[in-house]
Amino acid sequence: MDAKRTDEIWILGATGNVGQGLAGRLAAARTPGVVLVGRSAERLASVADSLGAPVRTRQLADFAEMLTAVQRDQPLVVVNLLGSYTETAIPLAQACMPEGNYVDLSIDFDTLSGLVDLHHEARAANSTIIGGAGFGVLATEALILRLCAGKPAPEQVQIDALSSYAPQDGVMGEALAVTAVDVMSMGGRAYREGRLTPVPLGSNLRKHALPDGTAVKSAAVPSGELFAARRASNAPTIDFTSALAPTSPLIRPALPLLSRLLKIPSMRRLMVSSMAASKTRRAPRPRPHSWGHAVVDWADGTRRESWLRAGDAMDYTADVLAVVVHALRNGTPPRGAYTPAAALGPGLATDAGATLLDD
Repeated sequence: MDAKRTDEIWILGATGNVGQGLAGRLAAARTPGVVLVGRSAERLASVADSLGAPVRTRQLADFAEMLTAVQRDQPLVVVNLLGSYTETAIPLAQACMPEGNYVDLSIDFDTLSGLVDLHHEARAANSTIIGGAGFGVLATEALILRLCAGKPAPEQVQIDALSSYAPQDGVMGEALAVTAVDVMSMGGRAYREGRLTPVPLGSNLRKHALPDGTAVKSAAVPSGELFAARRASNAPTIDFTSALAPTSPLIRPALPLLSRLLKIPSMRRLMVSSMAASKTRRAPRPRPHSWGHAVVDWADGTRRESWLRAGDAMDYTADVLAVVVHALRNGTPPRGAYTPAAALGPGLATDAGATLLDD
């Protein structure tokens, strides 16, 4: 290991809901070297005081300061929970090399594929990069890897991420607003004949009767789940839907126009600022469980279906991150750049507390 590399685990964006959840899990496990990083010294101190275990805090004014600090101080693991992954993910991942490790929650297609494109660079630098290490990507990728194990490439894959989580009092915030607007402006995507192909945002409306007796709707959005599914299955036809996509019959017809409008810089800025300031209210999660779903079809007519059941999607994401961080600290994952189940196997999903239900 590089003589300057520390054994610290930096959580960037530690005062957010997932950041606090991860910090709590690492503190409960008495994980050494945890450093909470954020913009507000007061909020960092409040989180640190709530943990009941010794952690350090670092107040850094903005992303530029955080990037410089990572390059200078060389923590062993950097957990990026800042959001705005189109801007933050690649620079931070590269700043962790050589000998350091990086993990985030990026789910937009371009960022996740861009991180995995760093594979050879990360491997040569003896570093591990894991993008999309939360409910969204893992809940479908783990299913596909299990269903396709030992079999030829399927003909078609359908995956659905059906999250359920309890919102908290506060505001959406700029980081999440930027991600949401970027997704809406990109429009829908699917794989057709092995090529990433535009489809209308909000198309492929699906109504799911869930294994626990509840129901939910989902629709097409462009997301990193598609990228992970393609790498896991090599299927030429892949469709992805999310329960977070707008499914209202009043809204869906307007989505293609909205997608085009958000490509205009002034409209994008207006939407980001409006969404960032929008208030969220504490409420129970809408369904008892979050679900990942996969259906895989082969050319010989074989069909396999599987479900992943987790609790609150945000809580499960913190559980996944805790497992990944401990693996990175212990040097378990291979060197290179990966999606979560590709790095640690589909068992990561159950290690983090999910239950798998096969057909």
